[in-house]
Amino acid sequence: MLLTRLSSLPRSTVSTSQRFWYSTGYSHLSARKQSFIPSSGHYPLGFRASGVSCGIKKNGNKDVALVVSDRPCTAAAVFTTNAFKAAPVLVSQQTLKDNGNNNIYGVVTNSGCANAVTGQQGIVNAERMRAVMDSLTGHPKSALTMSTGVIGQQLQMDKLVPGIEQAYGALSKEHGTGWMQAAEAYMTTDTFPKLITGDFDDYRMAGIAKGAGMIHPNMATLLGFMVTDANVAPALLQKALTYAVDRSFNAISIDGDMSTNDTISVLANGASGVVIKDESDPAYLLFRDRLTGFAAQLAQLVVRDGEGATKFVTLHVKGGESFESAKKAASHISTSKLVKTALYGQDANWGRICASLGHSGVHVVPSKVSVTFVPSDKSTPLPLMIKGEPEVVDEARAAEILKMEDLWIEVDLGLGASDAMFWTCDLSHEYVTINADYRS
Repeated sequence: MLLTRLSSLPRSTVSTSQRFWYSTGYSHLSARKQSFIPSSGHYPLGFRASGVSCGIKKNGNKDVALVVSDRPCTAAAVFTTNAFKAAPVLVSQQTLKDNGNNNIYGVVTNSGCANAVTGQQGIVNAERMRAVMDSLTGHPKSALTMSTGVIGQQLQMDKLVPGIEQAYGALSKEHGTGWMQAAEAYMTTDTFPKLITGDFDDYRMAGIAKGAGMIHPNMATLLGFMVTDANVAPALLQKALTYAVDRSFNAISIDGDMSTNDTISVLANGASGVVIKDESDPAYLLFRDRLTGFAAQLAQLVVRDGEGATKFVTLHVKGGESFESAKKAASHISTSKLVKTALYGQDANWGRICASLGHSGVHVVPSKVSVTFVPSDKSTPLPLMIKGEPEVVDEARAAEILKMEDLWIEVDLGLGASDAMFWTCDLSHEYVTINADYRS
């Protein structure tokens, strides 16, 4: 399976912008979090980005983001399964349908207001966002729309329309003046912008995501997009994205709650000259796997910024009868409030992992299950249970492992050859504080 530890992904597969952006805006963060903010990037040809403030956010932070291609793109997207789909989700779905996943020139996003559960007026406002982009690009139904923020409030279009126009005038292909500005405009309760790039010799990718709470499949509750300068046929692009999302954005959980606005999209403009039109072409599988690894890296940044999170946890469920069953087990364990609070308390209460697995709905044979803590410093793993038999656990060693910011938990079902990765975090007192005060 492609999804491995982030540090083990080959550089030729995911070449991330080299890190360490110690700006005054993020100097209050831990060095670890600052290390995930890039200071440069290798961006796809033909794309520009921007981020500005139009006054939707009360604090005056950036709240309008644009990413625009200078040529038409094929496009694909995966949306929330929530019954209360937000207006920008419905409008984007219709845009892709009307255009046959072709002739998309960009993505327009606002933060600070979700434009969700806003009735017919919400649809009108989302369509107006797209119409403003149409007038700027000179093409009909040219953009996908995204919104994030508080649910149940109407967009302030008197502020947003001039904001979109201002952002269009500020478009830049540069890292600091364009892409980083857009990434910051995506943020709501995020503590750092989530922006990565990949250089694959023959083409490039870039991606931005936002998300810190209300994170759980299906979709992983967030906004995000990826762009590439490869030319990928619409049907293949959608197939590759669906595969990638199942193994990335749909393999993370922070609090088990699902949003109304989740959208992950990908645009391909072909500026590199690379053309992928046939599924039998070896270049397609390579592209799909590169997109999957890239999406996994972007999704992991969302978990690392989980509201109030102090730990980043990789859960590897192996020995499953199928990928679907292994993933279902991983999802259930990752969502368990008892497991997550034990991790926050640095308590090696591995019995909670077994208890969660046991009512996950997945076929389990207790006498075949093993559970192991794998330290992030690559020191000796700590078995907790082997084939249903509890180990005599060195509590002092377990405490040392649980003090680390990164933790790898391995659960072997012992039933087959399939596995799945899931990324989650602990659940802290701060999570309650953040979400209790969200609207204020």
